[in-house]
Amino acid sequence: MTDVTVVVATRNRRSQLVATLARHAAPVIVVDNGSDDGTPEAVARAFPDVRVVRLHANAGAAAARNVGVALADTPFVAFADDDSWWAPGSLDRAARLLRGHPRTGLLTGQVRVGPQGRLDPVSAAMARAPLGVPPDAPGPAVLGFLACAVVLRREAFRQVGGFAEPLGTYGEEALLAMDLAAAGWRLAYAEELVVHHHPLPAGRDRRTRQRVEARNRLLTATLRRPAGVLLRTVTEVARDPAGRGALLDAARELRWALPRRRRLPARVEAALRTLERLDAEPPAAPQAPRPSVVAAD
Repeated sequence: MTDVTVVVATRNRRSQLVATLARHAAPVIVVDNGSDDGTPEAVARAFPDVRVVRLHANAGAAAARNVGVALADTPFVAFADDDSWWAPGSLDRAARLLRGHPRTGLLTGQVRVGPQGRLDPVSAAMARAPLGVPPDAPGPAVLGFLACAVVLRREAFRQVGGFAEPLGTYGEEALLAMDLAAAGWRLAYAEELVVHHHPLPAGRDRRTRQRVEARNRLLTATLRRPAGVLLRTVTEVARDPAGRGALLDAARELRWALPRRRRLPARVEAALRTLERLDAEPPAAPQAPRPSVVAAD
């Protein structure tokens, strides 16, 4: 595999990272977000062919991935988390799909969770193709993704400036998806691409994650959505138990966000609104939740 580089952002998960790195078939760049558990040293000892980049502090997943993409010298880049890996053959297939569909800037694959390989609800929602399959795309159109399950065209990523680094970690994907679509790139779900994700039973601080995700929803709406959508987002976040803190956190970032505010093209905004209507509809029968990140161009 010479056309794809895997970028892995990590922090203080040495044992899990060392276990998953052995499963990667493509060249890997590990960007360590200021770990203090010996992660960079352990990776360097176990995998001398893996490039390890040490950041002096925790800059967040968005910044770490930007660093990794900047260092990659392949036309395509895949992301993985320290608890995930791409199934054998998936990255080769992704490269072929991207070469065969020059308007496609990003592919996202199906995520299989845990030893049982349970299909992630986000993947199930994408497979339902709520906004159709464009004739020149390799699969259902999407306007969102799980960061551990994408292969993207490095040219497209660099054109839109990559991830917005102030968003840090959790929910940073939505803005990048919007910006890629606004720039004219197609984003597609390719079911033949498979990612295995084995999250730790005891994850990160749940309350902190919810607060950051809510903050990033607010900032993303501030950066790209119409005033009515922004006001609705503020109202929804305010009802959440973590909402007060998220509102304060977002307010502190307005000096950064407001000068960068710009409206999305009508076609992208229309896709988002269609998905929001689908999200608001009660399901006819019990089914996996439909995530708001999925959309189409």
